[in-house]
Amino acid sequence: MRLHGYFRSSAAFRVRIALNLKGLQAEHVYHHLRHNAQKAPEFLKLNPHGLVPAFETGDGAVLTQSLAIIEWLDETFPDPPLRPGDATRRAKILSFALAVACDIHPVQNLRVLNRLRSLGQDDAGVQAWAAWVNRDGLAACETLAMRESGPFLFGTQPTLADLCLVPQLYNARRFKVDVSAFPRLLEAEAAALALPAFTAAQPQNQPDFEP
Repeated sequence: MRLHGYFRSSAAFRVRIALNLKGLQAEHVYHHLRHNAQKAPEFLKLNPHGLVPAFETGDGAVLTQSLAIIEWLDETFPDPPLRPGDATRRAKILSFALAVACDIHPVQNLRVLNRLRSLGQDDAGVQAWAAWVNRDGLAACETLAMRESGPFLFGTQPTLADLCLVPQLYNARRFKVDVSAFPRLLEAEAAALALPAFTAAQPQNQPDFEP
């Protein structure tokens, strides 16, 4: 198996956590997003969208989109399950994950921020936009999380929801968001970061990390 990513990519971060939780080994290939390495013709053959992650399963298939990759991992290597429980609980976990992966992350990622700059927005305005997106989205996630018991977002074991939350909180701090406003999310984050699977996946622990 081979994971194409970048140390700061939230989406690749999620997949790294999933691999670690399941005790799986994969070759990691790094593409420097700020140098537009994801636009290289060789990579575009894997992912025509020019985004990371891309995941080679080892049997000839190439998967894109972090949640689809994680679902494949969860179905192929089901222990531990990342969406446990009955249909309602599984739907709640997926709903939280999608709130991060679809509603928050895409509109504050590097491609969108660069587009804002190209349209004339100065750096202060770009940073303010990214901070607002994170703050607004995480506030809604805090309300969702308050409905569930901890220490993780959905009980005593990490789920897909936690895999999405931890990278997004990392992003929020990058954009100077006061995350102390989200105590329930911070409780879940602390539980997650107590596990080696999460800490090993953090951006600063990747070979391609840059300060």
